Amino acid sequence: MERRTIGAGALEVAAIGLGCMPMSWAYTTSQQSGEESLRALNAMLDANARVRQGAAVPTLLDTADMYGPFTNELLVGRLLRARRSEVFVSTKVGLLVGEQHLVADGRPSHVRRACDASLRRLGTDVIDLYQLHRVDPEVPVEETWGAMAELVQAGKVRALGLCAVGARAHRRARGGTLHDPTVTLLGRLQQVFPVSAVEAELSVWSPDALGALLPWCSARGVTLLAAMPLGNGFLTGRLTPGSGFEPDDLRARHPRFTAEMMAENQPIVAGLRRIAERHSAAGTETTTAQIALAWLLAQGAAVIPVPGTKRAAWASENAGAAAVRLTEADLQEIAELPAARGSWD
Repeated sequence: MERRTIGAGALEVAAIGLGCMPMSWAYTTSQQSGEESLRALNAMLDANARVRQGAAVPTLLDTADMYGPFTNELLVGRLLRARRSEVFVSTKVGLLVGEQHLVADGRPSHVRRACDASLRRLGTDVIDLYQLHRVDPEVPVEETWGAMAELVQAGKVRALGLCAVGARAHRRARGGTLHDPTVTLLGRLQQVFPVSAVEAELSVWSPDALGALLPWCSARGVTLLAAMPLGNGFLTGRLTPGSGFEPDDLRARHPRFTAEMMAENQPIVAGLRRIAERHSAAGTETTTAQIALAWLLAQGAAVIPVPGTKRAAWASENAGAAAVRLTEADLQEIAELPAARGSWD
């Protein structure tokens, strides 16, 4: 359970990665600190080494050129200067940050320039996983993916991945399962160059990827990177209804983070907390967040949770989830928890 592979190849990583986005994008910018974020990155590597007893397996760090923009990759680059061999670097291309909006850019010329720029900021000669952040509706996706494949052939990138997007709007407008558009898109991409990983939201309160996306990945040796595995912090049990968020925090506009919906969804956290308390009473101190991450690891070898944090203590705690073993009774109890609700329901 302590190790996973990226795609069908021999790219081996620790079972739990780290999402770097909160360190410089989308969450409580007043609390962002480059030095504390660097401590969190180091703490994650140190904790993963302890969990796997010092074996030389790198930790997946997930960033993107748009986070900041650019400052997130520069931050990760500071870590790589000292610990490159311990890191599996995942970054993304395809989104530009405008004044008040994001713009997709999938032109092959942009892909090539963006990759070179990311390599410079990261201070490395190869990106381990290069992901398409958004599909550009103005550019055939096969052209974008083909340009990314050329980067693999040039030795600048080791593997390619895709971020699943736009799924919830598709379900509300047209019916069907949440990830039908992503599965269709993946089939097109596979005709051009192998997909090694798909990044999609997956957690106890957002389990939709289990329906169609995870089976697709598992059948083809594709890794599913579980984004937002702690429900944007809700599943840690540290957030209270009505506490409020800064205006630039994405949760200030999230339909599950109104005070009413946070109160409505407390039984989910309470259920995870009960299981954590049982594990702690049995002799292994376990947190609510670790139970939520252990649930993801129990979904199969294709899943790698990528929880985001900017605090060293929480990075260490997240890594410790790899040592938590849920029983069948635990898993059944989680399966019986109520479905999460949001203001769209």
